[in-house]
Amino acid sequence: MAVVTSAGAGDPGLFTPGSVTWQMHGDPMMWVAGVRALYLQALHPRAVRGVMQNSDFRRDAWGRLMRTANFVGTTTYGTTEAAERAGARVRKIHSMLTATDPDTGERYGVDEPGLLLWVHCAEIDSYLHVLRRSGFPLTDAQADRYIAEHRVGARLVGLDPTTVPGSRAELAAYFARVRPELAAGPEARAVDDFLLRPPAHPLLVPVREVLWRRVAQLAYAALPPYAHELYGRPAPPPAVVTRRLRSTGALLRCVPARLRWQLPPKHILRAMARLGPQARPAPYKLGR
Repeated sequence: MAVVTSAGAGDPGLFTPGSVTWQMHGDPMMWVAGVRALYLQALHPRAVRGVMQNSDFRRDAWGRLMRTANFVGTTTYGTTEAAERAGARVRKIHSMLTATDPDTGERYGVDEPGLLLWVHCAEIDSYLHVLRRSGFPLTDAQADRYIAEHRVGARLVGLDPTTVPGSRAELAAYFARVRPELAAGPEARAVDDFLLRPPAHPLLVPVREVLWRRVAQLAYAALPPYAHELYGRPAPPPAVVTRRLRSTGALLRCVPARLRWQLPPKHILRAMARLGPQARPAPYKLGR
């Protein structure tokens, strides 16, 4: 549910500067959380099959990641019209895509509610888990509020908001229910391989090995234990993972926000220009 705000005279959008979402999504650890979401989403065979059969994932994975980031930025910080338009575009694309189960020959639409719900829950769980564990200050009540706010986002991709988890307890119950359907099939292995060794220009391979692989490994380590079991690769002890998440978060948050927000497509800066400087996202605003 959108929250009323007094920020500026422009359209505050679907979430508004008074929401938990507005404050959270400006945090740099969202990038690590997004990679965790990819790892988690790939464990649903029907969902990841829809991606692999309808796109050249290895050739366009960066483009896909950026399109997802742009969708999140638009729906969070864009105008109501821009968010609704982005949602309509996603629904139209999904309505035209199908996938085939290689074992049964079944052909199904990628916009099945169950598949959309899995993608949604994997994303929201990853954003919330990584940010909280890396030191972003959220009370349990604020975490529940964040999950409930994203019933709005679920509607945009074609889900009935009443069927979407609206609290940590409901989200945990959902994962427990869907857990038997998960597996690390060949498509998940392909995603895992890509995230560890994405294609790169020869001159950028050292950067990939030094920087990107650390991001991917940290995102993988932040997965729930059952995901590590399915992928078959161990992770460091939870206390070590938490320490690494917190140190990474502290380092990234040292980069001035204004500098980070200069990166395209500049959703946050455009929102502040529309609503005024008081719309600037910041964790301390959650305590108000």
